[in-house]
Amino acid sequence: MTSAMAVLIASDLHKDLAGKPLLAGVSFKLERRERMTIAGRNGAGKTTLLRMLSGEQSIDRGELNLGKGVRVALHDQRPPREREIALRDYVLSGCDHELAAEAELAELEGRMAADAATAGAAGEALLERYARAQASLEALGGYLWRDRATVMTRGLGFSESDLDRPLHTFSGGQLTRASLARALATGADVLLLDEPTNHLDIESLEWLEQTLTGLDAAVALVAHDRWFLEAVGTSVLELEAGRGRFFKGTWHQWRREQAAREIALGKAIDKQQVEIARMERFIERFRYKATKARQAQSRVKKLAKMQRVERDPRDGQGLEFAFKSPERSGRVIFELLDGRVEVGDRPLVLLAHAELWLERGEHVSLVGPNGSGKTTLIETLAGRRPLAAGRLSTGHNVKVGYLSQHADELGAGGGVGGDLNPTVLDAAQHATGLTPNKARALLGGFLFSGEDAEKPLAGLSGGERQRLSLAVLVNSGANVLILDEPTNHLDIESREALEDALLAFTGAVLLISHDRALLDAVGSRTVAVEDGSLRSYVGGWPEYVRVREERRAAGETIGQGTVAGGGASRGAGRGRSRGAGRGEPRGDGGGESHGAGQDDRVEDSPAVRARARARAHTADRNGVHGAGAGGDVKTKRAKPKATGPSKNRLNDQRKAERAVEDAEAALRTCEDELADPAAWASKYEAAKSEARHTAARRAVEAAYAQLEALVD
Repeated sequence: MTSAMAVLIASDLHKDLAGKPLLAGVSFKLERRERMTIAGRNGAGKTTLLRMLSGEQSIDRGELNLGKGVRVALHDQRPPREREIALRDYVLSGCDHELAAEAELAELEGRMAADAATAGAAGEALLERYARAQASLEALGGYLWRDRATVMTRGLGFSESDLDRPLHTFSGGQLTRASLARALATGADVLLLDEPTNHLDIESLEWLEQTLTGLDAAVALVAHDRWFLEAVGTSVLELEAGRGRFFKGTWHQWRREQAAREIALGKAIDKQQVEIARMERFIERFRYKATKARQAQSRVKKLAKMQRVERDPRDGQGLEFAFKSPERSGRVIFELLDGRVEVGDRPLVLLAHAELWLERGEHVSLVGPNGSGKTTLIETLAGRRPLAAGRLSTGHNVKVGYLSQHADELGAGGGVGGDLNPTVLDAAQHATGLTPNKARALLGGFLFSGEDAEKPLAGLSGGERQRLSLAVLVNSGANVLILDEPTNHLDIESREALEDALLAFTGAVLLISHDRALLDAVGSRTVAVEDGSLRSYVGGWPEYVRVREERRAAGETIGQGTVAGGGASRGAGRGRSRGAGRGEPRGDGGGESHGAGQDDRVEDSPAVRARARARAHTADRNGVHGAGAGGDVKTKRAKPKATGPSKNRLNDQRKAERAVEDAEAALRTCEDELADPAAWASKYEAAKSEARHTAARRAVEAAYAQLEALVD
């Protein structure tokens, strides 16, 4: 049953940084199932506050009270320190309570099994200790708590084989996701999440939203993804000038209230300025007249004591820009026919038989999971890598402006125009050809004013590099914009400025983004990577989601993986003028039933999943295939080349299957022996019997987990 009591209460928290107040009087409380989003400018203290709540940073003044037994878990952007351990061990290491309970139970089971003659007071004490340890583990999720950790890693895009890889083999983005999985796996009562949406594809974002909204825990989070904030948040803590303002309601309701406050503030400032001007005129006019000197002096004192209503000086420092009016291009921008996109020295085919059509003025969103080939495709379209096969045609007078995911076009900071230590101004001049004064004027609109323009390029933050890349792109005069994650490292105000600029741009746009609010606002057609090829959906992000969910509801499997030389359905070509796909690609469905007639208690257990996967794998080896995934019925499919596991892997699978059979036989033998009433004759005997049965059941689960890993 959900408790309505607060699990965390923060009262008048203060924090100084470098001798200056960062937080000054922040107060709020969190209850279970409350998800508080923390809003504020960069540098307002959002991350610092999360670390104070977790105990990682000290509180200078104020009080922080946690409910009895409340567990707190923090995820932030710092990578794991230990890089030699496996991903599985790193994720499980956050579950210290569960690990301690398991270790205690294992110790007690060993003592009870080794000394069956223990009786009397010693036996009763041992039994009571075992019961307490077992109750403690059950309260933490029982022996299935490891499954909880596995579910979190899978939801965030890791495969079963990834779990045994050491951390040093993963990229920085993958390590960030591993940190998030570790925090979620703890089952903490209070989750503190700093930018949890970073490095997640849309599928993982949707999974994270569903997971967080289903948790019986309090959540405090910082994020710049507006769609995510609206989907998850139930309250907002606004940090401004060191103070905290708590708002109960969703993110968009807070934005509405914030806008109303801004209007009221503007009126208050105007009213006060009129009053100040009136008093100053009176003082200036009568200060030196004997008959009015006392009144004038009184006004001087009143004016000095008046508390001025002022805006934060940073209020006018938002990003604001517009793209140049583009030159007219031909009607067709790009036409890709029967395209194949590959990567690697031993080519891995990401896209096969792909078709794409982009017309003048179209704003097209390109979506798909991480690693599906989106970036490789747009690099090919932009002329940065060759097309492996097929035909790519570019229209008349097409001028492409390209923005890479990590602003790579700026260089690493050491080779701009032969300068070994270029500044922001140097990089802007080199990329645009502008004079110093004109380059400074351009940079000023992207928050590089005065001395900021002299910052060394190598020392820029991710957000600063992204703003500089946008400045270069705006000046390029391109009539086709190809953008790969343009909102990376940008705060919400900058994202909204980019959104406004793209909406006003009359040229063509091909956009990759995980910011669904941007996709919703800008995209007029959606191209999705599915089954190793491209499929077009007429309409923006909401229309794509609607059709996708209808296909899933009909039992259709929407494939999103890469291919290895095999064909895939075509349909991302032929834009709106040619009516491709009509927004709803047709398919024959063919869903597969799962788990019919099984015991509900074990339907989703690792053992059952492993059995199902083993049966499916065996069927594949024998050439048995289920109903095909949905595709365009007018398109011929090329049969992929059959590939199978190696002989060594098949031997390992057979050994794992025998291990499963042995473990199940041992469990049956144990259950037969425990059917004897003598096994349950006393509390002590009952506890011993339960420990034996638990150990046998866990051995079966471990055997199935090993089998599942081999047939993945």
